[in-house]
Amino acid sequence: MEPRERLICALDVDQVDKAKELVTKLDGVVDFFKVGVVLQLSSGSEIIPWLLKQGKKVFLDMKYFDIPETVEKVVALAAKLGVSFLTIHGNAQIIRQAVKGRGNTDLKLLAVTVLTSLDTTDILDLGFPCSLEEMVLYRAKKAAAYGCDGVVASGFEIDLIRETIGKKLLVVTPGIRPAGESLDKHKRAVTPKEAILKGADYLVVGRPITAAPEPYAAAQKIIEEIALVD
Repeated sequence: MEPRERLICALDVDQVDKAKELVTKLDGVVDFFKVGVVLQLSSGSEIIPWLLKQGKKVFLDMKYFDIPETVEKVVALAAKLGVSFLTIHGNAQIIRQAVKGRGNTDLKLLAVTVLTSLDTTDILDLGFPCSLEEMVLYRAKKAAAYGCDGVVASGFEIDLIRETIGKKLLVVTPGIRPAGESLDKHKRAVTPKEAILKGADYLVVGRPITAAPEPYAAAQKIIEEIALVD
């Protein structure tokens, strides 16, 4: 995989015109874009077919968590749209139904482990009597066992996942911040270099690119850092 293929730009904006402007500015350097709940709702789902028409890949980050039958149906719809990655969340039956909904399509299902905005204190506050690392590993093991293609995990837990599960799962890492930049609301952020060295397959980068004065140059700099490691 080429270094530029590892970069996913998070379109975490609330206006479809702004999203399209960013995609246009990044043409030629970024081909993979994450669409979350805010942009999907604000665009009336217009952004997904638009991106695909431009020849871009789409990571639909919806973290679907519902009764198994509903998750199966919505995953099937996402697969039919032609998105490349989709996040889901839940227990064994939810994951199994999601895999069933995906069928024989090329859609990659990613299980969410623990959001990068959380730490161990937050895990305890949610009512889970375990460490953050234990929860991440538990969920990663279940994802592998029930047919997911990968997990979303912070750079802090990549080593643990790779040591325990190996290369069975794709690891998609958000919370990427170039050295010296603000962590924003990410409590477990790492640099592009750190994430790749630990074994991440894809990096999800938002504000360091989208809020930069020159988004193209910012994305290119991250790709060059990935290339140094690769």
